[in-house]
Amino acid sequence: MSNWVINHGLSALVIVVWLGINIFLFVYYYMFYEYNPKFQYTRAIIGSALAWARAPAACLNFNCLLILLPVCRNLLSFLRGSCSCYRCSARKQLDKNITFHKLVAYMIALQTAIHIVAHLLNFEWFNNSRQSNVETLDTALSRLGDNTSYWVNPIRSDQTTPTYVAFTTVAGLTGVIITIALIIMITSSTDTIRRSYFEVFWFTHHLFVIFFAGLVIHGIGRIVRHQTTASMQVHEYKFCQNRTKDWGKIPECPIPLFEGGDPMTWKWVLGPMILYVCERFIRLYRSQQRVVVTKAVIHPSKVLELQMQKKGFKMQVGQYIFINCPSISQLEWHPFTLTSAPEEDYFSVHIRSAGDWTEGMFQAFGENKDEAMDQLQPRIAVDGPFGTASEDVFHYEVSVLVGAGIGVTPFASILKSIWYKYENCDAGLRTKKIYFFWICRETQAFEWFADLLRSLESQMEQLGKRDFLNYKLYLTGWDSTQAAHVKVHIDKETDVVTGLKQKTHYGRPNWDKEFQMIAQTNPKTTVGVFLCGPQPLAKVLEQCSNKYSEVNPLGVHFHFNKENF
Repeated sequence: MSNWVINHGLSALVIVVWLGINIFLFVYYYMFYEYNPKFQYTRAIIGSALAWARAPAACLNFNCLLILLPVCRNLLSFLRGSCSCYRCSARKQLDKNITFHKLVAYMIALQTAIHIVAHLLNFEWFNNSRQSNVETLDTALSRLGDNTSYWVNPIRSDQTTPTYVAFTTVAGLTGVIITIALIIMITSSTDTIRRSYFEVFWFTHHLFVIFFAGLVIHGIGRIVRHQTTASMQVHEYKFCQNRTKDWGKIPECPIPLFEGGDPMTWKWVLGPMILYVCERFIRLYRSQQRVVVTKAVIHPSKVLELQMQKKGFKMQVGQYIFINCPSISQLEWHPFTLTSAPEEDYFSVHIRSAGDWTEGMFQAFGENKDEAMDQLQPRIAVDGPFGTASEDVFHYEVSVLVGAGIGVTPFASILKSIWYKYENCDAGLRTKKIYFFWICRETQAFEWFADLLRSLESQMEQLGKRDFLNYKLYLTGWDSTQAAHVKVHIDKETDVVTGLKQKTHYGRPNWDKEFQMIAQTNPKTTVGVFLCGPQPLAKVLEQCSNKYSEVNPLGVHFHFNKENF
């Protein structure tokens, strides 16, 4: 339980505060519109649907204020650097920006649904009261102000329908546009769409521009009306509500006057919109800076390595960048973890061919490239670097690195940096031991990373730190021919698959056994667990981190961290 608090306590507190503010806003504005005397006549027409429409509107304003902040990556990187003196658990909240972004989006969808249903009922009741031939309070109110601006019912004609009003008023039309944009953005953001049709997600998500434009002008029609303060002073609701025939005829009941409330949404979202515009200008500026591809290397399993140089580029281990190649797509930017070390005079990424865009990069810089094409090399733009959880790897005395497939890339940067730090006799390195697990389906995937591991193996032996790096490679897919070949060469000093001294394991790790061993080997230690891989693996590692952390504050504790883009 104590380790759960360490890993998730601050996150839980953030969620509780966020939910608390949403609940407070909903209840406060529901009570405000349900009992405020200014809206007594409005409620006489549409009842409690007024409060049910306005309460979620307040929550929508709050959540639309938040929705852009988690995707202001430069702002988050700045905050991460500014709070470097804080504990890792505090900085770790910034790495959950996409998760929070999704939670806010779900809340927006929920509040939008409530808001829409309530307003559909409002339009229906407004229309019915307007067309009624019975002289009742709601009918009398609906016919007020036909030739003035002091009306309370936004439907000003006896020959209309709620559908017609929805598509001909500013509030109705913008509401339809906002809703359609929101539905498209949310449905195209599912994991299936993002993984298989990233371009669909990328383009549809930019409907947020239309969403926010519609949001800002949604309230300028001022269709939610209330009795003016001056009118309330001379026209008392309790006395006049049942004397509609006397309105304007007796001094005690002059004709009530109404006005619309000021649009409020723009006050909520203006600040985040300005921040996001600044974010995009920074990205635009970075995209215009010249990037030189110094080397392109083809690795097994269709992995392309690009080594690049850019003026003023500075990075930390585990960070990532966004890459754009205008010859493939003018608008698409894709995130890639940096695989180079800060000590190197270039920065690099490894791109696996897994879609239209990555296949285009592979063809542009890889399989169709020869020496004569060097001068025709496509231009690429780079935005970043941006911080991730892996930046904190050197803040722990013991770190556990887990990569799945191409998810090994952030740890390539970390291991390279360790190599340079030991080569330069960096006495400030706090990390005393690293456990590295790499899980792959194909033997070829190990080849491009094996050279680095061999170098580290050799260097640690020369420095007498053979136990510093404990790594295990797991192969989850093999055939009978490979198994027979491994069996024949089982007695060789080096592994037949990788050429490393550490033998390749077949199947998946027994995480309970691994965590138990790490806990026993490193008592009274805070261990950082870092994953770049799929969500099912993240759940297993997170459970093990909690399970094998001791209740004793002086015992071993595992802090789980996961890469999020």
